[in-house]
Amino acid sequence: MLGKVVIFFTLALLIFIPCSILIGTLDIRSYYQQSPSIIATTPCADEAPLRVYMYDLPRRFNVGMLDGRNTTEAPVTIADYPLWPDNQGLRRQHSVEYWMMGSLLNGGGNGSEAVRVLDPEVVDVYFVPFFSSLSFNTHGHHMRDPETEIDHQLQIDLMGLLGQSKYWQRSGGRDHIFPMTHPNAFRFLRDQLNESIQVVVDFGRYPKGVSNLNKDVVSPYVHFVDSYVDDEPHDPFESRTTLLFFRGGTHRKDKGIVRAKFTKILAGFDDVHYERSSATGENIKLSSKGMRSSKFCLHPAGDTPSSCRLFDAIVSHCVPVIVSDKIELPFENEIDYSQFSLFFSFKEALEPGYMINQLRSFPKQNWTEMWRQLKNISHHYEFHYPPEREDAVNMLWRQIKHKLPGIRQSVHRSQRLKIPDWWKR
Repeated sequence: MLGKVVIFFTLALLIFIPCSILIGTLDIRSYYQQSPSIIATTPCADEAPLRVYMYDLPRRFNVGMLDGRNTTEAPVTIADYPLWPDNQGLRRQHSVEYWMMGSLLNGGGNGSEAVRVLDPEVVDVYFVPFFSSLSFNTHGHHMRDPETEIDHQLQIDLMGLLGQSKYWQRSGGRDHIFPMTHPNAFRFLRDQLNESIQVVVDFGRYPKGVSNLNKDVVSPYVHFVDSYVDDEPHDPFESRTTLLFFRGGTHRKDKGIVRAKFTKILAGFDDVHYERSSATGENIKLSSKGMRSSKFCLHPAGDTPSSCRLFDAIVSHCVPVIVSDKIELPFENEIDYSQFSLFFSFKEALEPGYMINQLRSFPKQNWTEMWRQLKNISHHYEFHYPPEREDAVNMLWRQIKHKLPGIRQSVHRSQRLKIPDWWKR
């Protein structure tokens, strides 16, 4: 009887182990080794770069706005793609469109999350290289006619070109990408992009029917201050002598009016630096110096829920103190901001003494860990041309790749619906 039992279990093991290995329920390597697997595996579809078709638009829609002297209409190529000009400093804040276009022209490379494909029939998404933020800043910054007419006409001409594209017609623009990081970008015809993938910095001025997290991607601003590349003090907490730092505009619109209230609430604290300032070259240098010598950097809402100051703080390794009730943050499906930022509601922040008391009692050990986290993740907020592995440009393309299942579902549904979509009524 004992012999039969042994034979039975032996046979059972001989059947169970191979089957378990085949279906993946048992990894026998875990019984013999603790190091990571070095066995090559077939790459998953999600690991493949995003395949992007980029429209060849005349230069007046993109790089022509960087140099008005070059009036050629031929589409830009990798051979003549210009570097971002030094005289466009303030406009650099909204220049995500430039870096995304450049990454496609550059042809990808090791670690690239997106590659340009010249055959529009075999791609995942379509990129529209219209510099809508630069167009607003160049042609309509003061929002007065007739200054805005060029910006308006560019939008009309662009939609006319897209309307002739069978790929736009086929999807209704649902698989087309538009970078629009200035809150007034594409303001004349934005309602024609309601179904498209928009790259924005927040949703502060847009109705839910225009922009939302289901289809759109939140981008960081391009930071103003220089990155802190040699931040290696013996004691980072003690080396930063200012508790809380802010330099910037204190008179803003909408939710940004909280900045004016801070002028009074934060007055009288010896370890707080709160100063009104404009974005000149010298003031940016002073802001950089102040952030690098401060433990916490205040990030109140601007004219919209976010502002460039958050990303200046990140690359300065100054723990952000975010005061904005409706902010959306870049890359949040991959990055946990609570690991290196503090959040206060408007109500909490405007209670006299509350926020400062919280910051003063914040444990040194916890702050130091946040500082380390900032150093580890700050490269995700750098824009490069050519792009670099895991930089902001590649992170954005990866965010778009994560949207593909929803994009495909939306495109497929649109192609078979015979009546208006009942989910949007």
